[in-house]
Amino acid sequence: MRTRRTLLASGVAGLVGLAGCAGEPANPDDGDRGSTGEAESGDGGSGASDDDSDGADERDATRIGFVGDLMLGRSVNERWADADGGAEKVWGSTLSRLEELDGLVGNLECCVSDRGTRWPDKGYYFRSDPDFAVPALEAAGASFVSLANNHVLDYSEPALRDTDSHLTDAGIAHAGAGTDRDAALEPAAFEAGDLTVAAFGLTDQAKEFAASESGPGTAFATLDPSVSATRSLVEEILDRAEAHDPDLVVASLHWGPNWETEPGAVHERFGRWLVEQGVDVVHGHSAHVLQGVEVYQGRPIIYDAADFVDDYISYQDREGVRNKRSALFELVVRDGALDELVVEPIEIVDETATLADDEVAEWVRNTLAERSAAFDTAIERDDDRLAFPLGAE
Repeated sequence: MRTRRTLLASGVAGLVGLAGCAGEPANPDDGDRGSTGEAESGDGGSGASDDDSDGADERDATRIGFVGDLMLGRSVNERWADADGGAEKVWGSTLSRLEELDGLVGNLECCVSDRGTRWPDKGYYFRSDPDFAVPALEAAGASFVSLANNHVLDYSEPALRDTDSHLTDAGIAHAGAGTDRDAALEPAAFEAGDLTVAAFGLTDQAKEFAASESGPGTAFATLDPSVSATRSLVEEILDRAEAHDPDLVVASLHWGPNWETEPGAVHERFGRWLVEQGVDVVHGHSAHVLQGVEVYQGRPIIYDAADFVDDYISYQDREGVRNKRSALFELVVRDGALDELVVEPIEIVDETATLADDEVAEWVRNTLAERSAAFDTAIERDDDRLAFPLGAE
């Protein structure tokens, strides 16, 4: 029997055939101190106008947003937790765009708790008040957040358990950390439009946070396809994901050092290998800055989506490195097939996510186009629009 997942794969093929997160920039080697394409109208000669057909195509499309770090702790929490409407205002001018999406995927770069003891000997600690963080994530329409990172255990096991509990109660799918290794590796599922999406999280950051067979922590792994244990691990996760009969499979990866504008070669290999195993979207984060997008076998590898909201100082003392400029990546699925990845430029201003103004937006589009060129990625560029066509080699 052909499942929805099989049908999506057929649709795509048919188109062709703790180096962790810092509150301020530092040397990546310092460990935690570092820290629209055109669619067929399909009117069948009904006489509908092109404009009507285009409108129908947009209504029929499913759009899922992918963003990088959602750091709702420290000054973000202090600014917005007690503010009237703070759970909406933290998203600034991006909120209307987020509300148009059918789903949103991000990396939750903090724990959600009001208790816990600081993990010893860490440089930075990120924790957000549940009464702010949960409504904020709900306001943004968060469908799935990865917990596989180097901050989910900043306030030790109680805060991790609280994070899991609060997200579960809110109906926000999450993966990448848990009460033991088995729980941390368990993929989650969510609905986006008429699609079922399975998602899992992995990280190669903060090995000390790794879950054990009987202890809580993150889904830590060596993200290298040449490592047999990693291959077996991913195969197990994908087998579990298939139990959800998904139309899409997403791998959310917290990988690599801070402030790097290019992915490491091993991560390039790992991202491509994941696609070969059946992953539809590779969603990378960790560097705090944008890296390029590769389209491999018709599927997007977002090497690093940068930060969507945070309170870090503006870092731009190396050419090409700007941590306050990022993007909302909108995955468009039409007729069960991946169609395109559309870029919406973002700028973080005063602990608020905002739609970038003309100058910053142009920088984001130019930078993503340049950094993606290294992978021979096809782009569609038209004035103030940048998109990566999918489903074709």
